[in-house]
Formats: sequence, C-alpha cells, structure tokens
Amino acid sequence: MSKNQNPSIWHGFKAFLMRGNVVDLAVAVVIGAAFTNIVNSVVKGIINPLVGAIGTKSLDSYSSCLEDPCKVAADGTVTSGVPILWGAVLGAALNFVITAAVVYFLMVLPMAKYLARVEARRKAREGTREVIDVTELEVLKEIRDVMVAQRGPGSVGR
Repeated sequence: MSKNQNPSIWHGFKAFLMRGNVVDLAVAVVIGAAFTNIVNSVVKGIINPLVGAIGTKSLDSYSSCLEDPCKVAADGTVTSGVPILWGAVLGAALNFVITAAVVYFLMVLPMAKYLARVEARRKAREGTREVIDVTELEVLKEIRDVMVAQRGPGSVGR
C-alpha cells in the first residue's frame, strides 16, 4: 500500500463512521438491548401471571403432543414423543407485539408529530417570507414610480 492510499482509506473510514446513520444505528442497538429487558420483565411480571390466572403460571408450559407419549425431562430435554411448544411461541409473539406497541406509541408517534410541527412551522416561516418579499417588491415599485413621476415624463432614462 502506498502513502497516497492510506489517507484516503482512513478518511473514507472516518467519514463512514461519522455518518449520522451509523451513529443512529449504534444508539438504536444499545437502547433496543436495554429495552428488551424491560419488555421481558413486563411479560414475565404482568402478562404471564394474567395468563396464569386462566391456566398455568408460565406460557412456556403450554404445549401439545404431536406424537404420544410426550415426556420431557426436568432439564427440558425431550425423552419421548414430539411436543409442540406453542406456549413459548405465544410468549415470544407477545414480547414482539408489546415491544412494537411501546416503540410505536412512545417513540415513533411522538417523533412523527414533532417533525410534522417543525415542518409546519418551517413552511409557515417560508410562506411569511414570500409575502414579505412580494410586499417589499411592491413598495419598491411604488417608490420608483413616485420618483419617476417627480422627475417628469422625459427623465426616465437618467
């Protein structure tokens, strides 16, 4: 590698890292990882007990047997049969739906409303500027016309 290539590679890599998308993605991953713990706690502390009021205390225990007899050891390994663990799938689906709802209602929706307000303010300011610019132009034309009238009809080009 020549000396000329090192700075361009380094500057390209630095530009890549400094892009807003990379930083935003890194922040999103960190927040998402932390947020997962909150959602899991909500599911285990609230959703599972509510389901437990109807049946068992954990969604993981809901299953069906595709091929009898289904026997699962205490460590979770299947010793015989083919169990379908649909409770675990239901729990994961609830985790996903709760996460999506919280992210949408607490993050996406407020941000969309905020950005819409900012855009409306920007458009209102631009609209006001256009009106002011047109008004100023009109005033300048009137001043010109008055000055031309004061000089007399033959003094337009002077």
